[in-house]
Formats: sequence, C-alpha cells, structure tokens
Amino acid sequence: MHAQFKKYILNFKLPAGTSRGVLKTKETYFLIIYKDYKDGKKGIGECGLFKGLSIDDRPDYEDKLQWVCDHIQLGKETLHNELGEFPSIQFGIEQAFLSLQKDDPFVLFPSDFTENKNAISINGLIWMGDATFMKNQIKNKLEEGFTTLKLKIGAIDFNTEIDLIRSIRKEYTSKEIEIRVDANGAFDPEDALEKLKVLSDLDLHSIEQPIKAGQWESMAELCAKTPLPIALDEELIGIFSYEDKESLLEAIKPKFIILKPSLIGGFQGCEDWISIATQNDIGWWITSALESNVGLNAIAQYTFVKNNMLPQGLGTGSLFSNNFNSPLFVDQGHLYYDSQIPWNFNL
Repeated sequence: MHAQFKKYILNFKLPAGTSRGVLKTKETYFLIIYKDYKDGKKGIGECGLFKGLSIDDRPDYEDKLQWVCDHIQLGKETLHNELGEFPSIQFGIEQAFLSLQKDDPFVLFPSDFTENKNAISINGLIWMGDATFMKNQIKNKLEEGFTTLKLKIGAIDFNTEIDLIRSIRKEYTSKEIEIRVDANGAFDPEDALEKLKVLSDLDLHSIEQPIKAGQWESMAELCAKTPLPIALDEELIGIFSYEDKESLLEAIKPKFIILKPSLIGGFQGCEDWISIATQNDIGWWITSALESNVGLNAIAQYTFVKNNMLPQGLGTGSLFSNNFNSPLFVDQGHLYYDSQIPWNFNL
C-alpha cells in the first residue's frame, strides 16, 4: 500500500462570525491511499482539522499525518487505535479505507440517500454579525424553504439577539419555524440561567453549549434548572475513553448532544456517544465542522443510515468559494445526493 496527504485551504465566500472570532479561511487535509499505486485505484478521506477548536490542533499534526502515510500497511483498526489524540485523522482514515473498498470512492454508505430516493432534513445556519447582516441571512433562509434555523449567538449585544429572534416569532410560530441557538460557550456561568430563561420565552428548540466546556458542575446545574433544553457540543471534544464519555453524560445529563465526526474521532466516536446517549435517554444529531464536500459527503451518508429524524447540521457545503463540485445539493431545507452530478476532486 501507498499513502500521501495534501493540505488544502478552503476560502469562505463571506466572513463567518462566531463567538471565537471571524473565519475567512479553513485549512483541511486529505489522506489518499492506494492499494496498488500502479492501478490508480485510490481511497480518499478528509482530515478536517479545525484550528482553535480541534483537540488535535497541535504543531505535530502534519508529522502525525506523515507517520500514518509511512505506516499505512498497519491497516485501519491499528492506525485508528494509535491515533486517539488525533480525532480528525481517525476520521480521515475511516473514510479513506472505506473509500478504497468501494467501486465508487465517494459512495461509502450506499442507501436511498446516495440513490437520490430520499433526503436529509437540515437546519439553515445563521452566522453572527450585526443585526442587518443576521436579518438578511434569516430572510434568505426562509425564502429558500428552511423550516429549522440555527442562530449563532453570543457575539453581539444579547438584547439585540433577542429582538432578532422575537422578530421571527412575530411572523412564525414554533410549529412553522423551529429555532435552535448556539452560544459556543459565550455565556458566563453566573448569569447563564437568567439568559436561558429569557430565551425560553421565545419558544426555541434548544441551545448549544451555553457556557464554556470543561465546567461539568456548572453545566450540570444549568441542565438541572434550565427551562430551555441544552445540547452539548464543544463539551464532547477531547473526551477519549468510553468510560470518560459515560461519566460526562451521566454527570451533566443534557437533553441533547451534537456529534461532529471530525472533532470526536469519526464514525467510531459517533457510535460510542450514540450508544451512551441512548442508554441515558439523551437525544442527538450530527453536524459537519466546516469540512469540504468530501468530508461533508461522508458525514451525510453516515447520518442517513443512522435514521435520526431530527434536522441535522449539514448545510455547510455552499460556504466556500473553492469547494469541490459534488452530487450534494440543498433544496427546500433538505440535503440531496444526485449521482448524475459528477465529482470534481481536484487538488
């Protein structure tokens, strides 16, 4: 076997505002493996490093990728087990080996989704910005047919954000438009509960990560007292062992967890969290983490076969000006896969 990796910089069409700052580019890596270099058949996986958020945002990241390439003959299981502290590389390895096994390197989980017989319900993502910018995004998403919106909050004045959400509620009930908010840990533990009470009056579905990760006691207290369902997101990052995952969910008792394969160890990481969540009556959905269409494609296909009926967070493919043309497309708040549209994976 032979393997190589390549770095690729994705460029945002518009700056993407989060509580951690404004994103203009997103770097990612592709792992490409060949069973026999001469016949040209290859497997492709995306290692979606997320600077500033991934636990594997480390100086030795490329060294570890090179180590994987040098030891690719060890196989998927051994490599996966050796890379516990590099969840995005684990995910890239899973994709690449699955891809190599398939007749079509981009159809990893054949299903009604990949045959364009069914689609995945997704939320429309509203990035942070000033009130006018956010209002325009909301208007566009509603015109595009989305019935679930996810608003990034926590970067501008809280009252302004409340007014924005209230303006949606004046026109649409919660049965017509479901609203999720994501604070990305922006609230202080001291006043988080009061803010959750204000938000709960707006008939929201849930809030993701109201306070920063790692404050288990404060988060557990919030989950016990909140009038608004809490979903853990960043809280799951860096929790490696099955036992520690059990401890986290049993201690905090959230209503939901958000699974981002690039940040939690790929499909195997998702399987662990889903198993524990199910045992503890905790809901979940899956979200992409600004991967290119290669990683998004893998996540979407996996998500479909998990039969989760909640709207998923998989609408990020159109964010980049230099993404790869793919069969993925969004229509009326759903993600589709049209195999008649060719891939153009050109690095």
